Amino acid sequence: MNKPVLFIFGILIGANLFTWALFFEARQPPNLRVDFLDVGQGDAILINTPDKQKIIIDGGPSYNLAAEKLAKKIPFWDREIDLMILTHPEKDHFIGLFKILKLYKVKNIVWTGDTKDTAEFQNFYDAVLKEQAEEGAQIYELDAYDKILLGKTEMDILFPFQAVASAGQESKNENCLVSRLVFNKNEFLFTGDIGKSEELEIIKSGEEIQSDVLKVAHHGSKYSNSEEFLNMVSPKVAVIQVGKNNSYGHPTPEILERLNAAQIKVYRNDINGNIEIISDGNNLKILSETSLK
Repeated sequence: MNKPVLFIFGILIGANLFTWALFFEARQPPNLRVDFLDVGQGDAILINTPDKQKIIIDGGPSYNLAAEKLAKKIPFWDREIDLMILTHPEKDHFIGLFKILKLYKVKNIVWTGDTKDTAEFQNFYDAVLKEQAEEGAQIYELDAYDKILLGKTEMDILFPFQAVASAGQESKNENCLVSRLVFNKNEFLFTGDIGKSEELEIIKSGEEIQSDVLKVAHHGSKYSNSEEFLNMVSPKVAVIQVGKNNSYGHPTPEILERLNAAQIKVYRNDINGNIEIISDGNNLKILSETSLK
């Protein structure tokens, strides 16, 4: 199947004022860093590739919080995001992207094309179009079998199986964009809010989904994270993006028991705060706010 390949290249430009900082950066090993940001009951993930690209997947439910977290992870002089990915048009995933669009020049924006008939999402879509018109952002609707090449890193889109262009008030979880990030021998699987039926579709597709790190689907909902899916992914580490004392009861006891039975190391934003995973392509180093105390 011939599918388009999206190339995202980061360009590092130095000025005399920042020579010391860029020299320091150049001495750092070319690692991949994935930050699962603590933004409450929602998803927000920052990826820094070995080739210095910055990717943000979703922005959580708060207008300010994701941007505040980024400010602690990105140098103050760097005001560009190479790639923004919206997994699906639910408020706990896109609201925080508003502020990021306002504060940063976003070069590329990826989504499935799925929309939601709400004022909040229409406002977000207007902000995306403004970024395109004023800053030259490129907008892509991607689906399964598309690839995003990021130098030494590759991101494979696994779901949905066709780009979606639907509107309505119903939940959009079933059309969620799922991606797998590969850096040498380490893999990260980002599942958004897919449910068991979507997990089964991905398994049936025959695409490679085994990954070292799994972003647990739908904040640890019992309607996701099936035993069959976990067995196929076979992660060493699971990260649950979830808010403290949330009204949904996430993560559910069933999912925690399932992860424990599979001997998967679990990290949670509500317990561990921000979770940072560093990969040299072969090994993982995991840091969290609780481990740093």
